[in-house]
Amino acid sequence: MKRERLESKDRLSALPDCILLLILSFLSSERAVQTCILSPRWNHLWKCLPTLRLNSFNFKYFKDFTPLVTLILSLRDNSTALHTLTVYRDGGVQPRLLKRVINYGISHNVQHLDIYVSCNIQHFPRTLFSSHTLTSLKLLHPNFYIIREQFPYSLNLPSLTELHLHAFAFPVGDDGHVEPFSTLHKLNTLIIDDCHLQNLCILSTSLARLTIVTRDNPPDACCEIELSTPNLCIFSFIGSPFHKLYGIKSNLSSIKHIDIDLSLMLNSTKCSLFLLNCLVELVNVKSITVSSPTLQVLYGIFDLFKIHLPSLCKMKSLKVKKKQSSFIPDLLVEFLLQNSPSTKVDIID
Repeated sequence: MKRERLESKDRLSALPDCILLLILSFLSSERAVQTCILSPRWNHLWKCLPTLRLNSFNFKYFKDFTPLVTLILSLRDNSTALHTLTVYRDGGVQPRLLKRVINYGISHNVQHLDIYVSCNIQHFPRTLFSSHTLTSLKLLHPNFYIIREQFPYSLNLPSLTELHLHAFAFPVGDDGHVEPFSTLHKLNTLIIDDCHLQNLCILSTSLARLTIVTRDNPPDACCEIELSTPNLCIFSFIGSPFHKLYGIKSNLSSIKHIDIDLSLMLNSTKCSLFLLNCLVELVNVKSITVSSPTLQVLYGIFDLFKIHLPSLCKMKSLKVKKKQSSFIPDLLVEFLLQNSPSTKVDIID
């Protein structure tokens, strides 16, 4: 009998609130609300969660998404600060609802904000781009193949350290250049994913990690990027520079790790020169990760194996990611190792 009583004891509910809230923070908001039926102990716990994860995939019917989100916002404990807010809506979202959700997060000092919705950025409240508590912002637009949303001309986000943008266009200044990040004085990590990159200037003394993805840019995209990032340590470039990419005008001497994954489909002399020019600037790089198609792009350089690289002398690690329908040319690996023959080479499948 004693053993049965021990087995029937609700040990989970006996945990302190801080532990239970930590457990609930990994659930979607819908699932967290449902825990209120477990026992009186759980009735109000979800209202004190520092996270809100609003995901339409958790609803059998999309029509249920809006009323439940409205209910959650109205019942949540307003005295609890909001650490993380995620809004994932597969499809369109009512502008009024989106404004309410974002304004709620900003008014509750949200620090991490992830938004993946199909909605005109003009419907985003202005408070989103003037938050003093926001440290991480992710804006992903699913309908990039239709039109790229126009990103705001200026930002007032003094605490922002991480920014991830997908499928946006940047407004051009009076000088014909685009300079959207210069006011973000604490920005450490920047991911630009399939955005319009014409005349883009990235000016930042704080930026340490930069990822640029151009995989789904249209073939006639005109991309010119200028970097002024003296403290950049990690640089990733994924996709294809296309034949109208004029190059990256920068000094990459601060780079310690670079990851390049170019598409072999658009192999051309300009694409090959783009890659070679990057390699020449890497005087302090310690590790390089490249895909097998990226290596093959180098074949577009005339008399490649007669070129002596002035860089890559400090390289300690070279990783080659092998992809389907492509091979790893030994001569090109040796070309990269000419100044650092003792570099550790790893082939990644």
